[in-house]
Amino acid sequence: MGVRLMVVDDHRLLAEALASALKLRGHRVLAAAAPTSGAAELVISRAPEVCLFGTAAPAEPGVFDPIARIGRERPQVAVVVLGPVPSPRGIAAAFAAGAAGYVRHDERIEGVERAMAKARAGEAAVAPQLLRSAFTELLHPAVQPDDEGQRLLRILTPREVEVLVRVAEGEDTRLIAAGMRIASSTARTHVQRVLMKLGVGSRLEAAALAARTGLLDRAAGTRQGPDGLA
Repeated sequence: MGVRLMVVDDHRLLAEALASALKLRGHRVLAAAAPTSGAAELVISRAPEVCLFGTAAPAEPGVFDPIARIGRERPQVAVVVLGPVPSPRGIAAAFAAGAAGYVRHDERIEGVERAMAKARAGEAAVAPQLLRSAFTELLHPAVQPDDEGQRLLRILTPREVEVLVRVAEGEDTRLIAAGMRIASSTARTHVQRVLMKLGVGSRLEAAALAARTGLLDRAAGTRQGPDGLA
């Protein structure tokens, strides 16, 4: 039986892609929206059974404030967070705010569906291995944790960083070329290099990887204008 749900994410491309996939699997998607800061108003007005709440920074202060408000005003709505792993502080913060579940951003669609069904039934929707990894990191924190997003950002040129941000914003090759004042063939080459360096096979995968590792937020902060150096 399909779930009546909403999908919110700070990156609209990811929200719309997940919403489309769930629609194809028979679920009723009331809305796909960004950013997550506006999730509370939408959920309170639409009253879905489940809200999928995607964030690349679950440990940031205040990121789950909308979930707390939803819990106060629409307690019947089950909120499932889609976030990066490992992030023990983020997982703890999500449940403290009232989330019904926490699922990896890169989980298969079947896993997201299972979490939705559990959350709707009033069960905690979190994989045992996810809890184990979170508790392991809390008990044995790394002295110098590996920053995957920063590592990936270092392998891209400034021009490729701008291309990645534009790809994540849903721009096609023509719009990328126009916005950067370069030829379409050059824009296409930049996109292919970004995909190759990130080790992914599609633009959507690149956007998802960038959001999941925090690379996209850093990239947006370093994005250059059309006169920046390649």
